[in-house]
Amino acid sequence: MDLTKLSAEFPKAAVHWRIQGKPYERQGQFSGMALAYIDARDVMDRLDDVCGPDGWQNKYDETPSGRIVCQIGILAGDNWVWKSDGAGNTAVEGEKGGISDALKRAAVNWGIGRYLYRLDSPWVKCSVSQKNGKTYWKKWDEDPWSKVKSVGYTQSPPDTNTATRSEMRDRLKAAIMGQKTENGLNKLWSQATFQAEFDKLPAPMQGELNKAKADKGDELAGEIQ
Repeated sequence: MDLTKLSAEFPKAAVHWRIQGKPYERQGQFSGMALAYIDARDVMDRLDDVCGPDGWQNKYDETPSGRIVCQIGILAGDNWVWKSDGAGNTAVEGEKGGISDALKRAAVNWGIGRYLYRLDSPWVKCSVSQKNGKTYWKKWDEDPWSKVKSVGYTQSPPDTNTATRSEMRDRLKAAIMGQKTENGLNKLWSQATFQAEFDKLPAPMQGELNKAKADKGDELAGEIQ
């Protein structure tokens, strides 16, 4: 069993794109920031393919705050090795969405879909619907993949400031993950000092932080206050 195969990229057709935040209009055309994700069933298929159907298992626990924690165990020799992560209920599918997100996040610890966190989060033209004065994303008008310029840091040109930028990225990500409320997360994101450092980062790192903010926002939205 070659566990490095868990980290292999998925076919582009298997990668879905959701909007981060809300659509923005400019000169009559709406655009939104697209974030890449995979389906929980793709995670299960990858584990079956690499580990065998009897070579992995998973289980779930719920914290007092309602957070769903998924543990994924892989049989390595005679021993089970476990890695875990969790998520709150999603605004769309509630408990079901929380379970799926927890599985996907735990899988990232095994390398499954981790590269998606290093993709660009491009601005893509989209169609919208409007109701009661609010604008909602409806569909992408162009393929988000056509806007992705860089897959990850390793494919970017060498940069003598890579270590410094990585440290900056890690510091901003830690600040995001340390927020306890949605209001605090939004205030952090709007701070001038935060944005000044964010703007200095290359696009792949900005995309990773955008995804971290989206995931943290989903988690906070699912927490029982």
